[in-house]
Amino acid sequence: MGELRRLRSLLPPELQSWVTVEPAMDVGPPLITSEELGKDQIEVQIDLPKWEQLAIDQRNLLFWHEVARVQNDTIPRDGWEMAALASGLGGAVGELWVQDGLLLLLAMGLCGISGWRLYKRNNAEKTLKEAMDADEKAIALATRFGYSLPNAYKSLGSALKTLIEQTPKKKQRDRYVKRLEALKRSANRAKDRIRAERDTQRAY
Repeated sequence: MGELRRLRSLLPPELQSWVTVEPAMDVGPPLITSEELGKDQIEVQIDLPKWEQLAIDQRNLLFWHEVARVQNDTIPRDGWEMAALASGLGGAVGELWVQDGLLLLLAMGLCGISGWRLYKRNNAEKTLKEAMDADEKAIALATRFGYSLPNAYKSLGSALKTLIEQTPKKKQRDRYVKRLEALKRSANRAKDRIRAERDTQRAY
């Protein structure tokens, strides 16, 4: 519980009233994930036994990555699509039975729209891009909480390397690898920008 209190203290003030941090209760849960409990209420869930095997700095950056996902509004929601898909499929089967062509077309249309929305929401490239954007924002959050820019990049990079080593599923491991590669490119750009700013200051 002490770790959960520590993590709550790492929430930006503007999130503290509607984001909570709790231990994960599922069997074999993800290391860290977020769930929308209702309108304007997000719960960040932590698998504490796995979590506490990581170094403090690694935990902090992974936590801020999740916070960044909340800020970017990319937490998955149980929207209307699954209910609509089920209703559409049920309706299509029913209309086949009674042979009403117009209602069948409407039911199939509902299936198509809801299926397309689900595909877009779960698209692998989209979710990877969202994760990379959250990594960038996590770095900014870390600097807001007192990390130097190099240390923020180093801590998140170290956390991703550890996740790569510990993840048996190839698909998930490849996602961490791509995030790490993107983070390295971002760190190099940041170094070049800092170097250019120093050179400009010397010139004056």
